[in-house]
Amino acid sequence: MLSKFIVAGALSAIAATAAHAQEDAKQRFSHEGYTYVYQVKDTKAGKVISGRRYPDAVAFNLSVKNGKVSGVSGGQLVNFKVEDARGAASN
Repeated sequence: MLSKFIVAGALSAIAATAAHAQEDAKQRFSHEGYTYVYQVKDTKAGKVISGRRYPDAVAFNLSVKNGKVSGVSGGQLVNFKVEDARGAASN
């Protein structure tokens, strides 16, 4: 579920700043006392969201392709639909 918040925050940030974003600029958002600092990169295979959750510096690396998210967050494999992440932000 935590990874869904990361993707939801990243998707919100992408939508809000798409016209003004620099390719490798770090973005951030806070949720439940944690701050997520990440980068979104466009690749031939889709988007890659990578960064760390603070204050504990837990790393995450997520790939977004064809409406699905997969990767590693806090050392655990994650896999879910982008639409599930959009809903997580409003829960």
